Amino acid sequence: MKAFGLAFYSLALVLSAWNVPGHAQELPPGAKDGQVTLPYAEQKFRGNVGTTYLNSDPATFPAPVKAPHGAPNILLILLDDVGFGQFDVTGGGVPSPALDELAKDGVTYTHFHTTALCSPTRAALLTGRNHNVAGTGVITELATGYDGYTGIIPKDTASIAEILRQNGYTTAWIGKNHNTPIYETSAMGPFDHWPNGLGFDYFYGFMAGDTNQVRPYLFENQTPIGTPEGEGYYLSTDLADHTIAWLRTLEAIQPDKPWFAYLAPAATHAPHQAPKELIEKFKGQFDMGWDAYREQTFQRQKDRGIIPENAELTERPASLPAWDSLNDDQKRLYTRMMEVFAAYGYQVDEEVGRVLDYVASLPDADNTLIIYIVGDNGASAEGGFDGTLNENAFFNAYLMSTEEMLGRIDEIGTELHFNHFPAGWAWAMDAPFQWTKQVASHLGGVRNPMIVKWPAKLSNGDETRTQFVHVIDIAPTLLDAAHIPEPRSVNGTAQTPIQGKSFLSTLNDANAEEIRTSQYFEMVVNRAMYKDGWWAGSLAFEPWDPVRGAFDPLKAKWELYNLDEDFSQARDLAAEDPDKLEELKALWWAEASANKALPLDWRGAERFSAEATGKPNLAGDRKRFTYEGVLAGLPESSAPDLKNKSFSVSAKVDVEDKANGMIFTQGGNTGGWAFYLKDGTLKAVHNYLDVEGYTVESDRPVPAGEHEVRMDFVYDGGQEMGKSGDVTLFIDGQPAGSGKIERTTPFKYSLSENQDIGTDTGTAVTTDYEAPFDFQGELEEVVVELKQ
Repeated sequence: MKAFGLAFYSLALVLSAWNVPGHAQELPPGAKDGQVTLPYAEQKFRGNVGTTYLNSDPATFPAPVKAPHGAPNILLILLDDVGFGQFDVTGGGVPSPALDELAKDGVTYTHFHTTALCSPTRAALLTGRNHNVAGTGVITELATGYDGYTGIIPKDTASIAEILRQNGYTTAWIGKNHNTPIYETSAMGPFDHWPNGLGFDYFYGFMAGDTNQVRPYLFENQTPIGTPEGEGYYLSTDLADHTIAWLRTLEAIQPDKPWFAYLAPAATHAPHQAPKELIEKFKGQFDMGWDAYREQTFQRQKDRGIIPENAELTERPASLPAWDSLNDDQKRLYTRMMEVFAAYGYQVDEEVGRVLDYVASLPDADNTLIIYIVGDNGASAEGGFDGTLNENAFFNAYLMSTEEMLGRIDEIGTELHFNHFPAGWAWAMDAPFQWTKQVASHLGGVRNPMIVKWPAKLSNGDETRTQFVHVIDIAPTLLDAAHIPEPRSVNGTAQTPIQGKSFLSTLNDANAEEIRTSQYFEMVVNRAMYKDGWWAGSLAFEPWDPVRGAFDPLKAKWELYNLDEDFSQARDLAAEDPDKLEELKALWWAEASANKALPLDWRGAERFSAEATGKPNLAGDRKRFTYEGVLAGLPESSAPDLKNKSFSVSAKVDVEDKANGMIFTQGGNTGGWAFYLKDGTLKAVHNYLDVEGYTVESDRPVPAGEHEVRMDFVYDGGQEMGKSGDVTLFIDGQPAGSGKIERTTPFKYSLSENQDIGTDTGTAVTTDYEAPFDFQGELEEVVVELKQ
C-alpha cells in the first residue's frame, strides 16, 4: 500500500510539472500548457523553517506565472463602422496602404462575420461567446434587464485578456471601450466592468460608443485625464502613440514576456473628422456618386480575386435614391461628406500603420500574431437619407435636411459638428452586399474583412481564405496559438463554455475544413440563420429609420440564399425552396432561445431613455443635487436627467466685473444645456441637436462680489417628449431676463459628452464661447433641482 501511495505521489508530481506554465519543453501540435482553473494557487515556501535563517532551508521566492514556451505576442486591431467595400485592400475607393502591405504578408479572410453592431461585436470578440450570452445583445445605451441585453459582460464569460493575463501575458487595451454599463462609467465606477476589471493591465481610451476626434474625453486606467490640448490633435494619432509607447516600455523592462495589445480606434465611426489637408486630398474623387462607386468597387473586387467571378452586384434598396435623381445641392453636400469620410479612413490607416511598422521592428516580430479586423459591423447608415451634422440627432429621431446643412458645408469634418454621411454612401461602402450596419439579416451588416499575419507560422502571404468565420472564433484561436487551455473556472466562477472555434487550421491551408457550419444572428430584430452554406434572413427595419412602430416578428418576411453559389446574396430562393427556409427559421428560434436572444425588442430611439427601460442611474430618484466647486467629466447617464421636465440650476459665486466662465453644462455641440457668464452677462443656452440654439441673456450684468445666480426652466410638454419651455434668469433672487426654448432634446444629448461644473471638458454647447471656458472667480456651490 505504501509503495502504491509513493508511485501515485510521483505521478502527481509529473502531472503537476506538466501543468506549470513556462516549462522549456516544446509542445506538440495541439497540446495545451496550463490548468483549467484560474487563478493558479499562490506558491508557499515548502522547505524546513528553523529558529533562524542559519538552521532553515534556503529561502525561495514564489515564481511568477510564465506563459507557455513559444507563446506569441498578439496584436488585435478592430476598426469601427467599416464596410466590406470601403478600403482599397478589398477593392474599395479609400486608400489603405498599411492594410494593403499587411495583406501582402498575411492572409485575408473574406467570409469573416460580426454581429452588425459595435458593443455586441466587441463583447463576442473579447469572450468567445455569442453576444447575447455575453450579455450584450445591443449597445449599452439601449440595454434592458433581460440576461441577453443587460450590457454587462457576465463573470461566467471571462475575457480572453483575463485568461491570457493569468497565464503569463501582459495586456493592454487602447482606444474605444463600449463594453461598460453606461451607469458605471463615472470616476466613481464601480470598476469591475472597466477594462482593468476585464483582464487588462493597462487602458488608455474613451468610455463611449463614439467621441469627438479633436476633443475626446479620455481615461488612463480608471483615472479621467480629460480632453487633451494641443494644436493639430487627433485621436487616431494619440492612440497610435500610446500603443507604441506601451510596447516600447514593455520591451525595455520585460522583453521576454509575451504581450496582448488590443487596439480599437474610434475610426471610422461618426463624427467623421480629419485634418483639412487630408480632406482636400480627396476633393472630386467621389463625384461619380454612390451607384457608380459600387460598380467600380465591384469590378476591382473581382479583378483582385476578393470575390468570385460569378458574384453579382446587389441592387440598391428601393427606399434609397439613385444618385442621378439628386439635385446639384444634394450632390455637392453628399460628395463633401464622402470626401471627409475618406480622409478620416485614410488617416486611421496611416496611424495604425505606424503601430504595425513598430511591431515589425521588434526583435520578436516573427512570433507576433497580428489579427486586424476591418470593422465591427458594416458601414453606418445612421446619418439618414441626407446625412447629418449631428449623429446624435438620429438617436433622437430627428433627420436633418439638406437645406439645414448646406450653409455649413465648409465646417463638415471639423470639431464643430458630429457629422455623418448619407445612408447612400454607407450602402456603397458595403459593396457588393445588401444593407448596412444594424442589419444582421444581410451580409452588408455583418461581413467584414479580416487580415491575419504570423510570420513564424504562416507559410505564404498575399492569399485569401473563404472559410466561414465569426467574431466568437477569435478568442479560442488566440488560446490555441498560445497553447493555453480553455478554463472551466475563472476567479471562482464556473465558466460558460466558449462557443467559438479556433481557425488556426485555415491559416496555412486554403482548403482546410470549415470550422463553423452554423451561426445565428440577431440585432434589433433583424435576424438571420446560417447553416451549411444556406442563409435565411429577415429584415425588420431599415437602418435609417429611427422611428419604429408596431411589428409582429411572427409575420415578418424571410429571405433565403445559397451562399455557396451566391456570394453576395443577390438571388432570393425563398419561393423556390420553402422547406429549407422553414427549417432554418425553426433553427433560428431554437438558437435564439438557447443563446438568450429573447425576448425580441424592436423599440427605437426611446430605448435610450432610462425611464423606458429601467436602466440604473447614479442620480437615482434624487430631485436635488449639490456640487461644491469644480466637478468635471460626469457622464450624462450618471447625471441628473434634465430632459422632458422642469428644473433649475442655481449657483453661489464670487466674481470680478465682467467675469467669464462656465457655471454648469450638460452635453455639448450634439445637444444640451449651458449656464454661464460672458463678460458679466448671465446666459442660459439650449442646443437642440445642432439644429437650433436658443439663448436667454440677463438684462443686466452680474456685478463684482458675492451673488446667487439661477436659471429656471419650466417645461411645457407635460408627458410629451422634446417640447418647448421657458427660461427665467435670476440674480440674487430678482428676475433678470427670460425667453422661450422652442424645442428640447428628447432622449440623449450625446453618447460621449459630460456634465461639467466650473469648466467644459468637451465641445461647447454654443459658439458663443470656446471650451474649456473655466470659471473666473469662486464657484462655491451649484445646486440642480428637478421639478417633475
